[in-house]
Amino acid sequence: MDDRLFRTAMGKFATGVTVIATDVEGDVHGMTANAFMSVSLSPKLVVISIGEKAKILEKIKQSQTFSVNILAADQQELSMIFAGQIKEPREVSFDRLDGKPVLAGAVAQIACEVSAEHLEGDHTLFIGKVTEIKLEDAEPLLFYSGRYRTLVEESTIPSN
Repeated sequence: MDDRLFRTAMGKFATGVTVIATDVEGDVHGMTANAFMSVSLSPKLVVISIGEKAKILEKIKQSQTFSVNILAADQQELSMIFAGQIKEPREVSFDRLDGKPVLAGAVAQIACEVSAEHLEGDHTLFIGKVTEIKLEDAEPLLFYSGRYRTLVEESTIPSN
């Protein structure tokens, strides 16, 4: 099977959009990703998948920390900046959560310490021990079939 067919099939899984961020010696690095999931409730663990060509890969290996910022519907531009889709330099400010860089306004900010890493194919899976969480009441940014999407609330029609 060819790469395009695989990518298209994987794009049929609707996901949230995250920005993964880490800090090395005061320099913040980030990238847009949708390869994120929860792993365990006890202990609280998540996993992110980072491609071998991603600049942030070595930064996370150095820092042994990262944050997952689940983007809100109004943060599509941030997703595009960290995905490299917007080439002009943009100033992005980061807040801190348990010392890790996070994006204000994200639906969820999740601070993590690396507890394990596994090389699988052309990606490294980082298991993160969650050290702190901050939530916002906002609609999430979604991605499906190569396009950004938003939730549409269904109205319930009472039956007679």
